Amino acid sequence: MNVVTIRPSLLPILIYTALTSAVVSSLGMLLVPTLSHELDVSVSTAQWMLTVNLLVGAVATPIMGRLSDGPHKKRLLLTSLAIIMVGSILAACAPNFTVFLIGRALQGLSYGIVPVTIALARRYLPEVQVRPGISSLSVTVSTGLGVGYPLTGMLASGFGFRVAFAFAVVFLMTAIIVVWRVVPSGPDDRAPRNRFDVLGAALLGLGLTALLVAVSEGGNWGWGSVATLGFFLAAAAVLAVWVRVELRVSNPLINLRVIRHKDVLLANCTAIGLGAAMYMGLSVASIIAQAPETTAYGIALPLFWAGFVMLPLSVGSFTANRVVRRLSGRINLPTLLPIGAAMTAIGAILLWQVHDQLWEILVGMMLFGVGMGTTYASMPGLIARSVADTELGSAVSFNQVLRTVGGAFGSALSGSVLASHLAADLNPTDTGITLALGLSAGASTVVFTALAVNHLRARRRSFPRADQPPATTIADVRSRTARAKED
Repeated sequence: MNVVTIRPSLLPILIYTALTSAVVSSLGMLLVPTLSHELDVSVSTAQWMLTVNLLVGAVATPIMGRLSDGPHKKRLLLTSLAIIMVGSILAACAPNFTVFLIGRALQGLSYGIVPVTIALARRYLPEVQVRPGISSLSVTVSTGLGVGYPLTGMLASGFGFRVAFAFAVVFLMTAIIVVWRVVPSGPDDRAPRNRFDVLGAALLGLGLTALLVAVSEGGNWGWGSVATLGFFLAAAAVLAVWVRVELRVSNPLINLRVIRHKDVLLANCTAIGLGAAMYMGLSVASIIAQAPETTAYGIALPLFWAGFVMLPLSVGSFTANRVVRRLSGRINLPTLLPIGAAMTAIGAILLWQVHDQLWEILVGMMLFGVGMGTTYASMPGLIARSVADTELGSAVSFNQVLRTVGGAFGSALSGSVLASHLAADLNPTDTGITLALGLSAGASTVVFTALAVNHLRARRRSFPRADQPPATTIADVRSRTARAKED
């Protein structure tokens, strides 16, 4: 067996790499109007820079998650970062929108970086660092949004959109260098060498592509149109076949039997529900920040300052993650989900009721960040304590996929609502903005209520039994795992 030397800087390097990919994935939302003008395409066409990135990310994430369970974790991470960097170069130098779109498609692999870093953390970090390390890596998605938006606004407003993507190239190059130097080299001798599930990957990719195309374009095509319904039916049929295949093959892309575990199911339902609710709020908040004051709700921030609206999201998620880690020894993991959902619901309700002042948007983003930081820090822990090491990558990556799919539903639904409530100047009306934020508030409230009821029922079932083991905290998981290793 090979002796692997672990450097103390491994966890910071993994966090830096995950943050880099999150910043890259955040490029785009603020730049749709700019790209429409610079590359001479319509705004609806420019929206495909978001859609194609999301499509590739949804397909690549489960594949990268399964590959991260194999022996070549470092090679997978370096190859993925290199492909994302090539995509960033193409986007920065694109002579036309087609080439730019290809670059954005290659950048879609950034969604799968977090599961790979989590698999590396689970394999190489000392046991005492595994749980806090996984929770920190999980919240880099929201932290990256808070960092990426201001950077995008500053660079694009001062130097043009190409410089924003060129900055991503430099960022990715530094990540490649530190990963190459710090992450242990050579194949992982503990990892299984199973045959890759090509059929499962192809079916899941086709099913998710059909689903996300229907969700992304339903507002433009019409939700009752033949094209939209056809894509939805095709997605349902292909995904049904995929489930049947995955339950029969010996080494599936995603072990659906593991996903049926109560804790994993709870984390996955939370991911898709809160993903939809939060992305509805985030996308509308971005519109409010840049809309003119004549709309009665717009704050009329220039591009330079509009990106800073998301900064409280990063601060809130980072702070929540630190608090969760400090309280992890006293609060069991399932309790954190309703707490995080409650903060998200409060933020969504606040934005629904008041959203015409900058401070109101900033407070709402802060509460969203706290909610995201709390839930995202606890979901991987719930999954990790319920699945074997050899299934962790695929299980966590599926959770990431559900966040992405939930976000796509939320963004598409809010876009459809706003498109049906346009004023003469083609800006959404105040009624449309309020309705979209109301849907976000309603969805997050439903998720919180479901989690709270589930938590109360679980406590009621366990309370009368004197012989029932105490609820599992993060500290309990660490202790039991350490004792198991000693045995």
